[in-house]
Amino acid sequence: METPPSQEIPPEREGIPVIRLETSAPDSSSESAPSLLSTLSPVWPQASRSGCPLSAESSRTLLVCVLWVLKNAEPALLQRWAADLALPQLGRLLDLLYLCLAAFEYKGKKAFERINSLTFKKSLDMKARLEEAILGTIGARQDMVRRSRERSPFGNQENVRWRKSITHWRQTSDRVDKTKDEMEHEALVDGNLATEASLVVLDTLEIIVQTVMLSEARESILGAVLKVVLYSLGSAQSALFLQHGLATQRALVSKFPELLFEEDTELCADLCLRLLRHCGSRLSTVRTHASASLYLLMRQNFEIGNNFARVKMQVTMSLSSLVGTTQSFSEEHLRRSLKTILTYAEEDVGLRDSTFAEQVQDLMFNLHMILTDTVKMKEHQEDPEMLIDLMYRIARGYQGSPDLRLTWLQNMAGKHAELGNHAEAAQCMVHAAALVAEYLALLEDSRYLPVGCVSFQNISSNVLEESAISDDILSPDEEGFCSGKHFTELGLVGLLEQAAAYFTMGGLYEAVNEVYKTLIPILEAHRDYKKLAAVHGKLQEAFTKIMHQSSGWEMQRVFGTYFRVGFYGARFGDLDEQEFVYKEPSITKLAEISHRLEEFYTERFGEDVVEIVKDSNPVDKTKLDPQKAYIQITYVEPHFDTYELKDRVTYFDRNYGLRTFLFCTPFTPDGRAHGELPEQHKRKTLLSTDHAFPYIKTRIRVCHREETVLTPVEVAIEDMQKKTRELAFATEQDPPDAKMLQMVLQGSVGPTVNQGPLEVAQVFLAEIPEDPKLFRHHNKLRLCFKDFCKKCEDALRKNKALIGPDQKEYHRELERNYGRLREALQPLLTQRLPQLLAPTTAGLRNSLNRASFRKADL
Repeated sequence: METPPSQEIPPEREGIPVIRLETSAPDSSSESAPSLLSTLSPVWPQASRSGCPLSAESSRTLLVCVLWVLKNAEPALLQRWAADLALPQLGRLLDLLYLCLAAFEYKGKKAFERINSLTFKKSLDMKARLEEAILGTIGARQDMVRRSRERSPFGNQENVRWRKSITHWRQTSDRVDKTKDEMEHEALVDGNLATEASLVVLDTLEIIVQTVMLSEARESILGAVLKVVLYSLGSAQSALFLQHGLATQRALVSKFPELLFEEDTELCADLCLRLLRHCGSRLSTVRTHASASLYLLMRQNFEIGNNFARVKMQVTMSLSSLVGTTQSFSEEHLRRSLKTILTYAEEDVGLRDSTFAEQVQDLMFNLHMILTDTVKMKEHQEDPEMLIDLMYRIARGYQGSPDLRLTWLQNMAGKHAELGNHAEAAQCMVHAAALVAEYLALLEDSRYLPVGCVSFQNISSNVLEESAISDDILSPDEEGFCSGKHFTELGLVGLLEQAAAYFTMGGLYEAVNEVYKTLIPILEAHRDYKKLAAVHGKLQEAFTKIMHQSSGWEMQRVFGTYFRVGFYGARFGDLDEQEFVYKEPSITKLAEISHRLEEFYTERFGEDVVEIVKDSNPVDKTKLDPQKAYIQITYVEPHFDTYELKDRVTYFDRNYGLRTFLFCTPFTPDGRAHGELPEQHKRKTLLSTDHAFPYIKTRIRVCHREETVLTPVEVAIEDMQKKTRELAFATEQDPPDAKMLQMVLQGSVGPTVNQGPLEVAQVFLAEIPEDPKLFRHHNKLRLCFKDFCKKCEDALRKNKALIGPDQKEYHRELERNYGRLREALQPLLTQRLPQLLAPTTAGLRNSLNRASFRKADL
C-alpha cells in the first residue's frame, strides 16, 4: 500500500461501510447505545424493514455531508446540541463518527492502480468482442447465447440499460486508461480527504468529551470515545493526523486514567499495541509522538500504584504479538523509540527519587530481547521447523509469565494454521486453555471448571508441562498478571472452541469429543443453551464422520507420515549430531522430504555442500568431510508394545499420542543390504521422543535410541507373522474386499513368489539345528507356519463365498496352489525336536522341585 506525502500506512482495514436509508425515524427512547466493537460497519439499530441499502458511493456522499456540517458549525452550537442528546443518541453519533473513519480511510496509490488496471482490462475485453462482431468471427446466435448467460453486474435486477442513472454504470463510460500523473493526483486528493475527515472526527470527539465531563454516564461515553480514537490510530492515517490524534489520546488518558487502569483492560491492551506500531514508524515525527504517549502511559500507571505492572505486561504482550504475526516490522525504528523512552525516564526530574527509571530500564531490556528473537525469526522465515522451534523456545522462556506464554502459544497456533498444520494449531490452543485453567483453579474452586492441566490429559499427555506454574510464581492478586481477556471463564470457553475448530479441520474428531467434555459443564453452569445446542450439533457431525470414515479400507482417514532426520556436520551449529522425528503431511514420500530439506539447506549453505545419506545405517563421523553438511532421512512407523495395543483399538488410537517409533535396516555379514535367506539379518531401531505427537511443533527431538539385531531365523519368524496378520485382516475385513483378499492370497500361496513361505520353510525347517539355543526359534517358526496354513484355509473359504461364476477357475487354481504348498510343508512341520523325543524322568516332572519354584536361600 502506497503512502501519500507525509503519510504512514498501517495494515489495511475493512472497506467502505453501507448505510441504510430509513423511511421512518428510529425511536431513540427505547434503544441503548450500540457497541462499537460489535461490528465494524454499524447500522441504525432499529432499521425499518422498508429501508433500502445505499451503495458505497452514496454512503460516502451522505457522510461527506455530515462531516461538512460538523466542520462548519459553531463549536458552541455543537456543544449545546451534544448536551441535549440522550445517551442512546450520543452512542449513535459515535457510531456515525466511526463510520466516517472507515469510509474515508486512505487506500493508497496501489489501490488506484489496481482499480484502473481492472477497468482497463474490462475495456479491452469489450473492444475484442466488438472486433469479433464486426469481423464476423462470432455469429449472432452465439453472441445472444453468450450474453444471456452472463450475469448482470447488479444481480438479478432489471436490465442495466434501463438503470443508466446508477453511479457504477455511468463510471464505465469514462476514460479508463488514466495516466500516472492522474492516478497520483487522485491518490493525493484521497489522502487529503482522509486526513480532513479524520481531523473533523477528532474535533467532534473533543467537543463530546467537553460536554459529558460532568455527566453521570460519562464512563460509558468516554469509553466509546476512546474506542473511536483507538480505531483512528489503528487505521491508515497521515503523519499530520497522527500528531493530533496521539495528542488527543494523551489528554484523554491524563484526564481520565480510570478508563485504562481501573476498568476494561482490553482498552489498555489495544492502546499499547497501536502505540508500539507507531513507535516502529519510519517517520521520525510519528515515532516521537508515539514514544511520548507510551512513556506518559507508563508514568501515569506508576503514579497510581507506585509501579506500572499493567502497562509493562500489556506492552510486552503487544510486542510479542507484533513480532509473532507481522512480517513488515521495523526493528531498527522501534529500537530508536525504545531508546527515546529510556532517555525520558532518565531525565524525568519528578520521579528521580523513585524506582521508576529502573523499572523502565528492565522493561526496555526485555523488549530488546524480544526484538533480538525477532531477528532470528526473520532469518528462519523460510524454514518452518526452525521458525516454530524458535517460537517454542521463546514461549518456554515465559513459563513464569502466563500472559506472555499465552500470547506466544497463540502466535504458534496462527503460524501452524497458516502452514496447514491444524492438529498442531489445536494442540497450541489446548495448552493455552490448560494454562488459563491453572490460573482459574488458583482463584476459585468451581465444580464445573477444569481442575488445572490434569483435566486435559485425555486430550494430550503433553499438556502437563503447563502445570509448572505454581503459587510462588503466579499470584492471582498481583497487578498486571493474568489481566488479559483470556484469563476468564469466557476466555477459557473461547480457547476451547478454537481448539475444537482446529481439531475438526485436522480430521481429529475423537479429540473434538474430549474438548467438548471439558467445555459442556461450563456452558451448562452458565445456562448457555444456544451454545450447548451448537456444541451437540457439532458432536453429532463429528461422530457421524467417524462412523463413515471408519467403515471400509478405502475410507480410512490418513494422518501424518513420520521420518527420522539426523543432522551431521559443524555447519548445522546446534543441530549437529541431533536426531529428530518429523511429522509430515499424510502420504508424504521419502523422496519429497529429502528433496525439500536438500533444496533448503543447499540454498542456505551453497552448492556441493549438502549431502543426503542414502542408507539408514549408523553414521560414522570420522568418515565424513568436515566441510560438508550431511542429512540422514529414514521413514519410521509408530511402534506399540503388546500391552499398548489392548487400549489402542481404533485407527485413531494408533495414530494419536505417539512417542515411540521404529525403523528396520536389513543387512548381511559381508556388508550388503540384502542377501540369501540364511545370511539375511535385520537391525530394529526404536526411537523415543521428548513429547508425544501431535505436539505444539512438528518436529520433536529423539531422547532415547534402542537397537536390536535379529538373526536370520528371527527375521523369517517376523516375516511369517506379518503374512499371517495380512491374511487375517483381509479375511475378517468388514465389509469384505474380494480384490484385497485375492491379492493377499496370491502373494501367500502363489508358486512364483520369490523367497516365499515354501523357500523359508525349506531353508530353516529342513534340518534340526545343532545348537540347542536355536530350538526355541525353530519350534516358533513351525508354529508360525501352522497358523499361516490355518489362515490360508480361512481365506480360501471366504474367497469362495465372495466370487462369482467368472472367477471359479481362478479360485480352483488358488486351491491347487495351496494344496501343493501344504503337501510340501507337511514333512517339515511334523519333525520333532530331539529335546521333545528324549524320555522324561519322574524328577523332571515334579514341578515342586523346579528351581523357579524354590525359595531363595537368604
